[in-house]
Amino acid sequence: MYAYIKGFIKDIESDYIVLDNNGIGYLIYTASPYSFEIDKEYTVYLYQYVREDEITLYGFKSLDEKNLFLKLISVKGVGCKMALPMLATGSTEGIIDAIDRENILYLKKFPKIGDKVARQIILDLKGKLAKSDEVNTQVSDELVEALKSLGYKQADINKVVKKIDSNIDIEIQIKEALKLLLK
Repeated sequence: MYAYIKGFIKDIESDYIVLDNNGIGYLIYTASPYSFEIDKEYTVYLYQYVREDEITLYGFKSLDEKNLFLKLISVKGVGCKMALPMLATGSTEGIIDAIDRENILYLKKFPKIGDKVARQIILDLKGKLAKSDEVNTQVSDELVEALKSLGYKQADINKVVKKIDSNIDIEIQIKEALKLLLK
């Protein structure tokens, strides 16, 4: 099982990317492949789907996206090929909000999602999905503690933490925060 792969994008097609990692090209199906740029380095979070006749990698730019995908495919009647277009055409916050508010019309706008499947998604997932701010509080706390240990004031730290992407490694978060604090 893979958690993520870090590498350079070598090819972009309508439903997948090819990510080069140490000379090996991984074909990874993604929700929005054109959001990536060729020859740019990315960390792609992965889900490996295995059946007796197929091994497929699905990739996501953030852990929030991956976690929502995993929750969606846990619903009876929703598979990988149904959940991926949901992420491509809707935001994670929008999908979570629609589920929590029981907005069947919003869910039915996605390909292959009918009334029955939309109701099943709501039944299985309502109240079980965290907003992205709630998911990333632990990472933000780690960043805050690191900046405090470097001698920065809480008020200054609060201003920059909001601007930092919490889905990247903590070392990179600290570097980005320091750049913002030095401005």
